[in-house]
Amino acid sequence: MPLVAGIDSSTQSCKVVVRNAETGALVRQGRAPHPPGTEVDPYAWWEALRAAVAEAGGLADVAAVSVGGQQHGMVCLDTSGEVVRPALLWNDTRSADAARDLVEEAGGGETGGRFWAEATGAVPVASFTATKLRWLARHEPDNADRVAAVCLPHDWLTWRLAGAPGLDALRTDRGDASGTGYWSPRTGEYRLDLLERAFGRRPKVPVVLGPAEAAGHLDPAVLGGAASGAGPSGGPDAAGRILLGPGTGDNAAAALGAGAGPGDVVVSIGTSGTVFAVADTPAADAGGAVAGFADATGRFLPLVCTLNAARVLDAAATLLGVDLDRLGELALSAPPGADGLVLVPYLEGERTPDRPHATGELTGLTLGTSTPAHLARAAVEGMLCGLADGLDALVAQGARADRLILVGGGARSEAVRRIAPQVFGRPVVVPPPGEYVADGAARQAAWVALGGDTPPAWSIGDTEEYTGDAVPAIRERYAHARG
Repeated sequence: MPLVAGIDSSTQSCKVVVRNAETGALVRQGRAPHPPGTEVDPYAWWEALRAAVAEAGGLADVAAVSVGGQQHGMVCLDTSGEVVRPALLWNDTRSADAARDLVEEAGGGETGGRFWAEATGAVPVASFTATKLRWLARHEPDNADRVAAVCLPHDWLTWRLAGAPGLDALRTDRGDASGTGYWSPRTGEYRLDLLERAFGRRPKVPVVLGPAEAAGHLDPAVLGGAASGAGPSGGPDAAGRILLGPGTGDNAAAALGAGAGPGDVVVSIGTSGTVFAVADTPAADAGGAVAGFADATGRFLPLVCTLNAARVLDAAATLLGVDLDRLGELALSAPPGADGLVLVPYLEGERTPDRPHATGELTGLTLGTSTPAHLARAAVEGMLCGLADGLDALVAQGARADRLILVGGGARSEAVRRIAPQVFGRPVVVPPPGEYVADGAARQAAWVALGGDTPPAWSIGDTEEYTGDAVPAIRERYAHARG
């Protein structure tokens, strides 16, 4: 029974799943927390990975390992491979001015947006690696001078698993490379001229691998005791080595884990909210709402991302002094539209629309709507309205939306599931709760281990479909409130 491991190194934690390579059946798993913040020492991810692997029973009996990681994060290395400074994460908005400058330098407005969309599939926003490199060059020139290579969180972790064998061994995949701002999904090539435009020079960047191309082999020494397990059981290759998959970004991994294909739109409600479709052709939205990323299978993944998703529910629960289950009960006890109470949930600025310095707003507050139930309902609806705007943007770019798949921690809320059809105006399909980023990484690892033209067919289990009549007034009031 060959086994494979998938790692999800997300913003908040590291999860590890070990699955049967042929069937996808879960064998064991582990997890460990990450420190909070938008600026993190990458070694904290490494220690969490080691702890999660240990809790999952080690990796000695697996055939292959792949890492799915948070996109865009800037990991800078010096000539000896040491981290230059803490990584700036996707949700760090200090590079918002740098993003605007890069668009202005390309002609500004629609002209600048069209230039970047055609060159890289996406218009720069503060999330993208290129903008963070511009910020670094401008604000920390001494650190910038030390940078010999720049990579992404999943790239760095894969490299560490291989024993950090030199900067020339850095590897990535097309899914994560497409979120840097200096790689083109359309051509499949780096735009090193744009890297130089952003940073002032051209540091080393990882080699971009194909979807099932091995990135090397696991160095068991780097995991110490965490590498131990029950011993090989037909897992490692003939030389006793464990393959490393190319890995990918978290959204591409989630699409792979959820079994999404052309015509599917995945709505993922985690730390960020993402709406993405599996497509056969690349997207290029000059307006900047849709990022034209690549996926982990050789296709494309047009995507809209909001900074404010499940944490909107956390904030509302904290404000009301209840847990998330009670928040959901309160939300379902209020009428659709919350009698006109609207929450625009820009609690940490916003990425889509590009309003990095915005704050949240509550409108329609009256004596009648000044209840916990109305506020709970407004929080759920406001979060979903931001994602529904993303769905509209995808469809406007030509994406098919034959099926909506709802995943992520926020999708576990019964209130979110029942209110979503009223906001989206169509049914939603909810697969069983799972670690879909880690599962997608594991499925990629199985593809690397087993070979073939497509990833192995794994069942995600029974899904539930939620239906309901659309309530257009919810989105109409939200659109008016957000302006």
